[in-house]
Amino acid sequence: MEEGSIFWSNLSVTVGTNVLVQPHSGLARAGRCLAVMGPSGAGKSLLLHSLAGLAPANARVSGTVCDGSGNCRRWGSEMAPKAAMPKAPAGPARSTPPPDAPEETGDDYDMPVIVKVRPDDQLDLSPEELEKEVPPRVLYPLNPRAPHNTTQFSFKEKCFKTDEQVDQVVMHFSMDGGILLKDSPEAQDQDEVLDKKQQEQTEKDSQEAIDEDFDPPENEKEIPKKNPLRNQFNFSERAAQTKNHLLRDRSWTTQPPPTTRNYGTVTQWEIFDQYMADIEAAKEKEKEEKTKSKISYDDLTDAKKKKGDTDPTYSENMKLSIKIMERMVNQNAENEVYHDFKFWEDRSDEFRDGEGTLLPLWRFSSEKAKKKQVTCIKWNPRYNDLCAVGFGSYDFMRQGTGVICCYSLKNTRFPEYVFNTDAGVCCLDWHPAHPAVLAVGLYDGTVLVYDVRAKTKKPIYQSTVRTNKHTDPVWEVRWNDDESAGAMNFYSISSDGRVSNWFLLKNKLESEEVMELKLISAAAGEDETTLAGLAGGLCFDFRGGKENHLFLVGTEEGRIHKCSKAFSGQYLETYEGHTMAVYTVRWNPFHDKIFISGSADWTVKLWNHESRQAILSFDLAQAIGDVAWAPYSSTTFAAITSEGAGGSTSGVVHLYDLHVDRNNRICEQKVVKRAKLTHVAFSSSEPIIIVGDDRGGVNTLKLSPNLRAGVVRTEDTDPNLTDWDLQIQKMEHLMEMVTETRPA
Repeated sequence: MEEGSIFWSNLSVTVGTNVLVQPHSGLARAGRCLAVMGPSGAGKSLLLHSLAGLAPANARVSGTVCDGSGNCRRWGSEMAPKAAMPKAPAGPARSTPPPDAPEETGDDYDMPVIVKVRPDDQLDLSPEELEKEVPPRVLYPLNPRAPHNTTQFSFKEKCFKTDEQVDQVVMHFSMDGGILLKDSPEAQDQDEVLDKKQQEQTEKDSQEAIDEDFDPPENEKEIPKKNPLRNQFNFSERAAQTKNHLLRDRSWTTQPPPTTRNYGTVTQWEIFDQYMADIEAAKEKEKEEKTKSKISYDDLTDAKKKKGDTDPTYSENMKLSIKIMERMVNQNAENEVYHDFKFWEDRSDEFRDGEGTLLPLWRFSSEKAKKKQVTCIKWNPRYNDLCAVGFGSYDFMRQGTGVICCYSLKNTRFPEYVFNTDAGVCCLDWHPAHPAVLAVGLYDGTVLVYDVRAKTKKPIYQSTVRTNKHTDPVWEVRWNDDESAGAMNFYSISSDGRVSNWFLLKNKLESEEVMELKLISAAAGEDETTLAGLAGGLCFDFRGGKENHLFLVGTEEGRIHKCSKAFSGQYLETYEGHTMAVYTVRWNPFHDKIFISGSADWTVKLWNHESRQAILSFDLAQAIGDVAWAPYSSTTFAAITSEGAGGSTSGVVHLYDLHVDRNNRICEQKVVKRAKLTHVAFSSSEPIIIVGDDRGGVNTLKLSPNLRAGVVRTEDTDPNLTDWDLQIQKMEHLMEMVTETRPA
């Protein structure tokens, strides 16, 4: 090496077409030279460029150049004269190369120089982009559209199961090819068809050909026929045929396995039902496991039941015998009371001018009805000794459960039947044709139907919100005598202003609204477009006889409305005579034009439904609790007041006979002390009445002869007239007398 040389390492230059030149490692002290090679397609020559002032003037440069495709060649040249080159910086001569310089091998040629060529349109990426990781593109053998929760019904296990084996194959393209194998039967059939068509076409062309002479084509050369060379003296032909393999068809017939055909439908509700059945089965299984170690009550009573089937002590005949024995003991213990009930007559009635008295007989009571009020009393239409009594409360702040007790005159100590209700009982009524069926109305608006013969104490029918039950207390119920509807039905009235008809169907109780009790304003000049509310209904009664479609309704406003089943949208007539709530309204059992009403305004009024004015009015000086017609006389009725005269707390029974005296009562008697009377009912077969009070007691009173006087026949009486006709005549005679004496 010459003095003043400079060592360069790791040089790279980009010129024109981006040729990268790596310096060789053979020159340690000489100046580095770069070889620049242009595109080979352009035919450019190699150029030598010396780095300015970095190499001696007479330095020899050689090297190897390789292009991007791997083609290399060696080259060498002399640098420019020394005078043209800038001098190396002055300094002491360095005879030793630097530590990192490669050793000199004495070879005149440098190490190979690697040149990498890249095209002009190559993308230039920044270092950040080069370092960024590119996510690999991997094909997964999974079908993204394949279902993951396929459920099938297993007919073997009789349940739904999840199918975990899902087909992951996806068909992107399918095309049936038209290429056939030459040796296949299909290809042979195709060749036969083509040969047949070609033969037919040839025959057709030969038939249509015209006999003309055509010159052979010029380019066509006659091919000479080659005659086979045969030895005419020694010639023989032999043919051989190889043996073909015999083809045999063999078939076997196997007996197919037995198959069954299973089919079914799968819907959401069926799946839901199946799951619910599984849940119920699991719950039952848990209950069985819990009760395995326990002894059930049925197991303990099973022996008793079996014993009752065979032992006469627990038989039905024994129960009936005990019941009869109890009645006999009770009648013997109360022999005097039963004797008075049957034979007592008040001899003092002979000396009274139409007046009479009441004899107390029994007082029915029950521990279950203690501290409850008697809210309704009803005699059974067939069994004259049986009456039903409902217990509840008229006080809004003291509402609770209710009780129904069925008392019999044959056993006055204990009720024959007892039924408990969730709310207080307000009314009840026996069915006229089915004496064991009892309809009940409760304080919460519910109506019930009981069968007293049933062993269970639950109602056989009950209204609910779905059946459009009443929203206020049901104050009265009444069975419909007309069975033209086909099903048993009854009517009910409530404070919510509705009269409903309830039908007893096979498995449910349905209602139909008969009428809405609209308010009628008496103010003159009131706008008709004013919204009117509903009047609260407290009582009603249906007319007997032929015109049984008419019925009366008493309201809280003191009005009485005459309505019809056929005209449910309007009132036929309105009677305004009371100033306060009407508690009771009753048709006369003999005369179909007369009815009576009792109100909280202390009055009892007698009406003719053809007139809007009351015929007679009776002021009892106390609020009227109940009014009832006597079943033996068309002019006799009874009324009860909550308190007696003078402010005493004793309940009083008032009896009127309008045929005897239409102004004064024929009997006024205190029945109970320190209690208020609530309801009264006449017996249809015995000369007694039953009165209920607000302390849960039911009192039985016998009428004296003057109070139960019937029709008296004289010599002038027409013998063809019945007692019923005579009762009607007696009421009509009273109406004539009242009409004559009424001021114009």
